[in-house]
Amino acid sequence: MRGIAYRLMIGVAGVLACASLAAGQTNDAEPYHVPKTKTLFEKLMAENKPSAPAPKRDLNGAWTGPVGFVGHFAPYTALGAERARQNKPEPVYQLAGTNDPITTCDPLGFPRNIINETRGMRFAQLPDRMVILYQYQRVWREIWTDGRALPKSIDTPDGSPSRWYGYSVGHWEGDYTFVIDTVGMDERTWLDPSGHPHTVDMHVQERYTRADHDTLHMTVVIDDPKIYTQPFEELSNETFKWIPNQEMDEQLCVPSEAIDYMNIIGHPGGKTESAK
Repeated sequence: MRGIAYRLMIGVAGVLACASLAAGQTNDAEPYHVPKTKTLFEKLMAENKPSAPAPKRDLNGAWTGPVGFVGHFAPYTALGAERARQNKPEPVYQLAGTNDPITTCDPLGFPRNIINETRGMRFAQLPDRMVILYQYQRVWREIWTDGRALPKSIDTPDGSPSRWYGYSVGHWEGDYTFVIDTVGMDERTWLDPSGHPHTVDMHVQERYTRADHDTLHMTVVIDDPKIYTQPFEELSNETFKWIPNQEMDEQLCVPSEAIDYMNIIGHPGGKTESAK
């Protein structure tokens, strides 16, 4: 679980730095700096190498994107504003006060998993579906291409149950754009680290356009009229790059590590927290 483990390392380093200052270091002491290491995506973008043309109707392979995107959101409805107040993101409420599901390694859900951690994803095309595997939390989605319809109602007596990653169907528009429509996401998930909420009635559309062999663009549109006043493009034409060696790292969220992180950084006074 590299995200939590990295935060644990940085948090402990910060605590040690504060302790050193308290022990009598002068203001002339060197400040603590976290070394900046370029991600694979940043390295590939910086290379700016020419690429072969995109193959037709083919997304197969492993791709990498930024560590996280910044989403754009429409204004809330009254219900949306009320629901948003119930979510307490870490940047505002600090670690001890946040109720971000990621702190206990709950599933990120969709579409947060394509916003929060996009360092690696792999498309695998099968005759009746597209499977997308994600590096973070080692999860996958099935996008059906066999002509089936999406569920018409969610969490109703005669409807389908909501799911962490919803129900998805996909189709090609032309030779280079694959379109995915998804409904039925469990509303316990957030849309992003800032705590934007949604309902089970949300409809998300993704568009993946392969510009050339090494470049993929993604656009995400959200429609949730109970929470937002209008449909909106959360992400627009964001870029992914083809991974040259086609290998993806293991990047897991481990509950025991998350608990240690919360106890050391979020509750340094010794209060023990457990995953919920």
